[in-house]
Amino acid sequence: MNINHPLIDDQHTNQGTANIQPGVLYVVATPIGNLQDISQRMCQILAGVSQIAAEDTRRTRQLLSHIGVNTPCFSLHEHNERQKIELIVQLLEKGESVALVSDAGTPLISDPGYPLVKALRDRQLVVSPIPGPCAFIAALSVAGLPTDRFIFEGFLPAKKGARLARLKHYADETATLVFYESSHRITESLQDMLVAFEESRQVVIARELTKTFETVLSGSVQSLIDILAQDNNQTKGEFVVMVHGASKANAEISPEAKTLALKLAEHLPIKQAAKITAEVYSDKKNVIYQFLLDNQK
Repeated sequence: MNINHPLIDDQHTNQGTANIQPGVLYVVATPIGNLQDISQRMCQILAGVSQIAAEDTRRTRQLLSHIGVNTPCFSLHEHNERQKIELIVQLLEKGESVALVSDAGTPLISDPGYPLVKALRDRQLVVSPIPGPCAFIAALSVAGLPTDRFIFEGFLPAKKGARLARLKHYADETATLVFYESSHRITESLQDMLVAFEESRQVVIARELTKTFETVLSGSVQSLIDILAQDNNQTKGEFVVMVHGASKANAEISPEAKTLALKLAEHLPIKQAAKITAEVYSDKKNVIYQFLLDNQK
C-alpha cells in the first residue's frame, strides 16, 4: 500500500532526520523525568521549528539548554491559550512551523493544547505528533492491571465532595481506572476510594516515574493508606493512581441489593445471603453470590 502524506518522505523514514514542514504545528512529547528519554526526533524538531509554544518557558529553556538548542519560546498555558490561538494561526499561515510542548510528557494529556489543536484542525491546518513519554501509559505498563480497557480521568476534583462523587460514579465500572494525583492530596484521595470502592479492589500507585525515587506500590486501598502513613517519603512527588475495575458481578447488582447482601452475609452463610437477596430484588443468585465472594474480608 502506498501512503502519500506531506509529512512522510525519504528524509523522515530512511535517514532518520526531521524534515520540518512549513505551516505545521508539531505536538512534541518531552521526558517526564529522565533526560535519557529524550528522542533524536524531539531534538531535531525543537531545533528546526520557528518558535516553541511552551507551558512554562523557564522549564522549556532548561530542556533546550540541555540539548544545545536556542529556538525562541513563548508561553501557552491554561490561562492564555485561547488568546494565543490567533497568533499561532498567523504564524502557520505565514509558513512558519511551531512546536507545542508541556512541562513534561505529552501535551494535551491533562495539559494545555486541546483548544489550540481543535482550532487548527477546524481551519484545515496541519498538526503532527512527535510521540514520546506519557506518565499514565508508562504507569499502566508496569501496574499489573488489565489494560485491554481503561478509563483515564486525569486529575480528580480538589474538593472532597466533588472528588467522592466522581469516584462513586465509577464504582461499578469494569475497566481499569487511571487518575493523576498530587502529593498534597494523595492520602485524601485514597481515603475517598476506600469509601467509594469495595475493600477488595486492587489499587496501584506509581510515584516519580523514571526519576531517582521511582516507586510502584500495589495492594488494597487500606494497605496503601497504611504504607503512606508509615513513610512520609511515599507521599512526595507526582502520582498515577490506577484502580482495578469492578467485577462484572458487582456491576450487575443494584446498590440496594449490594447493601442487603453484605448485611445478610455478616450473619448468614454467603449462599443463603445470596438466595435471600435474589428473592427480594429479583436478581440472579449466582451473580450476587460471586459479588459476596469478591467482597469477603
